[in-house]
Amino acid sequence: MMMNRDFSDDLSKLPDKPGVYLMQDEKDTIIYVGKAVSLRNRVRQYFRASHNEGVRKDRLVENIHHFDYIVTDSELEALVLECNLIKEHRPKYNTLLRDDKTYPFIKVTLYEKYPRIIMTRELKNDKSKYFGPFTSAYSVKDTITFLRKVYKIRTCNSLNVDRPCLDYHINQCLGVCATDDYYEEYMENVNKAIEFLKGNHKKTIDMLTDKMNKASEDLDFEKAAEYRDLMESIRNCIEKQKITSADNEDVDVISMYKEDDEAVVYILFIRNGKLLGRDNFYFAMENVESDESLINTFIKQFYDGALFIPKEIYVDEELDNLVLLEEYLNEINNNIDIEDDDISDYNSSIRNRRIQIITPKIGKKKHLLDMARTNAKMTLENNRERMKREMGRTIGALKEISDLLGIDKIDRMEAYDISNISGYDSVGSMVVFEGGKPKKNDYRKFRIKTIDGPNDYGSMKEVLTRRFERAMTEKEEGNTKKGFGKLPDLLMMDGGLGQVNIALEVLDDLGLDIPVAGMVKDDHHNTRGLIYNGKEISIDTTSEGFKLITRLQDEAHRFAITYHKKLRGQGMVHSILDDIEGIGPKRRKALMKYFSDLESIREAALEELEKVDGLDKKSAKSVYDFFHK
Repeated sequence: MMMNRDFSDDLSKLPDKPGVYLMQDEKDTIIYVGKAVSLRNRVRQYFRASHNEGVRKDRLVENIHHFDYIVTDSELEALVLECNLIKEHRPKYNTLLRDDKTYPFIKVTLYEKYPRIIMTRELKNDKSKYFGPFTSAYSVKDTITFLRKVYKIRTCNSLNVDRPCLDYHINQCLGVCATDDYYEEYMENVNKAIEFLKGNHKKTIDMLTDKMNKASEDLDFEKAAEYRDLMESIRNCIEKQKITSADNEDVDVISMYKEDDEAVVYILFIRNGKLLGRDNFYFAMENVESDESLINTFIKQFYDGALFIPKEIYVDEELDNLVLLEEYLNEINNNIDIEDDDISDYNSSIRNRRIQIITPKIGKKKHLLDMARTNAKMTLENNRERMKREMGRTIGALKEISDLLGIDKIDRMEAYDISNISGYDSVGSMVVFEGGKPKKNDYRKFRIKTIDGPNDYGSMKEVLTRRFERAMTEKEEGNTKKGFGKLPDLLMMDGGLGQVNIALEVLDDLGLDIPVAGMVKDDHHNTRGLIYNGKEISIDTTSEGFKLITRLQDEAHRFAITYHKKLRGQGMVHSILDDIEGIGPKRRKALMKYFSDLESIREAALEELEKVDGLDKKSAKSVYDFFHK
């Protein structure tokens, strides 16, 4: 089993705590998500020479470039978070799980006159109260059975019956199907059951403990074992976990941990009540006035230009300028304008809702904040060197490029690429890196409309013209901070001097002054330097700046190819043969069957074309003339 690098230093810093670990490849793609009772013990197993979990896991380890983790308070939290992250990221080496129906919930049907307590595997907006999800259907069923017996909750599906069932006659139900005399007592019992499910279960556990001890003293060990197993089922079922909430709220949880002149801001992303992701940001504190100043600055920069802002944001400490900051976020949220067809579910109710910044003091919200802070602390303590390396890969790389080109500051870079088949059905891609990292919300794709045939320069000119004309329109409408309205600090062109000149021509026509650099290739099509201001500038191919440019270039190419494949998969790309007079679907199919590929048709002699079934001399000559005119 081959490994890319020595992980011993990272492994030595793993905490002996439950949590979720995320294996990532050299492109920062999450390729595996797992949970652990002890992160230290579990993650170390992957990198032991004796470790063997089959060929699939060997391939996983070979592709691990680095790993990250999130600490939780229990194995249950880790399991639920693992499932959420797998659904969100769909890692290559995970066996993908199904939707939330794999989890049982306890449901109290408050919309009914006499509520029931039942098990369900889906959440509905039906005024019921939900508890869960839980990891054991067996424990859920045990708990529901127990609550029904103790609080005399009905089990029948309908109140339309002629007489009470057996439960009433054995004193396990109040018989509400036959009389309303016990309505208040019944609802009081329902509320007690809800309190129990909320976690107020000490009295109940104490009662069961007493019964177990009493049965044991009476030598009724079978009964004592039943009470013991029932208590274990209840404990498993009502174990508190913060990872999923039935509230279906969208929340960002932001916490900071600082040591000396370094700090980490850690953020948890909760969507529809589920914790689906996290991120962390490293800061040097030399130029930061205070902790509050850092959080203020972070919130403003993080949500500036965002396509989505959650309804609530949790922070460690109350902020002095809270009202002003909330107004700022609400202004951004109210002005969010989604025009990308791929993002269609953003609606006016979300845009117009009120955003709040909250400092929780107690309860589950405070628990989430504590979780974020714990992870911030461990991230700073255990990953200082890795975060500094990451800063080198991103911010440091940008500084190298700005110093090389003599540009004051570079934050936003854009790159473009054209993809086609033999010059037909061209598409263009625009990718954006900010702070040295991909900003995928700002990626855009273009179908070439005005250029026919193989003309990469013409296609690139169309893409750049459309992009920057849109920027001028956005500017007139007051948007210069997001999407097309935000201009790059540097345009990076893949095609050398030719494409640089195309970009400069477009920018000059629109009166825009944006630096443009191009990548110069050697005889083996490898980048050897940059073209800037008409001169070739050498660049160290081992530097972080060069590696960042390569990542930008590769991402533009990948995004264009992916879009083109998508169109082909939808049957939206036509054949070059469709442009030949006299060649319809049947003759096109006959040509491809005879020659196998387009290049063979292009090189075929007229006599060879005439041999194709279904082609007469006139249509064969049309094909020949098309490729030799």
